[in-house]
Amino acid sequence: MIGSGYQRGWVLAGGVRTHYWWAGTEGPVVLLLHGGGPGASGEAAWRHMLPALAEAGFRAIAPDQLSYGYTDARPHAWPVRGHQSLVDHVADFVDALCLDEVGIVGNSRGAYVGVKYALEHPERVSRMFLISSGTIATAMRIPWPGRETNPGLLALRDFDYTAAGVRRFLETIVNDPAALTDALIEARAEICRRPGIREASEAFLAADAQTREQPRLWELFSLEHTLPSCDIPGKLVWGRADKFAPLEMGEALAARVPQFEFEVVDAGHQAQTDAPELLNRMACEYLAARRAEAAPA
Repeated sequence: MIGSGYQRGWVLAGGVRTHYWWAGTEGPVVLLLHGGGPGASGEAAWRHMLPALAEAGFRAIAPDQLSYGYTDARPHAWPVRGHQSLVDHVADFVDALCLDEVGIVGNSRGAYVGVKYALEHPERVSRMFLISSGTIATAMRIPWPGRETNPGLLALRDFDYTAAGVRRFLETIVNDPAALTDALIEARAEICRRPGIREASEAFLAADAQTREQPRLWELFSLEHTLPSCDIPGKLVWGRADKFAPLEMGEALAARVPQFEFEVVDAGHQAQTDAPELLNRMACEYLAARRAEAAPA
């Protein structure tokens, strides 16, 4: 499912052969971090935004995170520390590409990874544009409404590594049926069939379960004591019709981080897929503000 307007590459990041998608060769760097779910990848999440950012004068880079896409899925690359493995891998990726400063765009779990990276490396992040993240809300101890009956969470729990299972999940995060093409479903199912992906995913889930059970690991995952005092500019966008992480989670999160801009859009959980033109414009405008701030007087 390689579209137009972006390309692919590989880099060795922290000993992991890391695959990424990119567009644009000049301008400030924007790092785009995809969410979780079956067959997720930098392309699947950001195929519309990559070329839009490049056209707006940015250098856009979307890595396939650990256990996703075409990044190495052999045992040494399994995310055995759960979310922290993803954060550390992003840090290694930024270093491998010799990036001094990045703007961050993240959706869902990717938004959490971006925020955690920014909190650990504040000197490397200029701005953050964050889309519908139940993971950030969870890390702030915000309850997940209807968690036991949430169709997206159930689709993740019961995922059987089939194309039908991929579709069941995507129908809970993308509200535009036209966006769920057979080509997209098959591309994500193909990723799920790659050697090591299932085992890598299971390693992440095992680590995530431990995080919820062990206070020490929870403190490493938690954002309760760090995000409220974050002074990196951020904008939080939430889909009004988000069936996966309901809007009330976003509203509760916005109340905890009043320093971030908050905007609700007519879309679902993967808002950049439901309303690509709108989200592309919003992201480009927000990130361009950093360029204006940095420009000499």
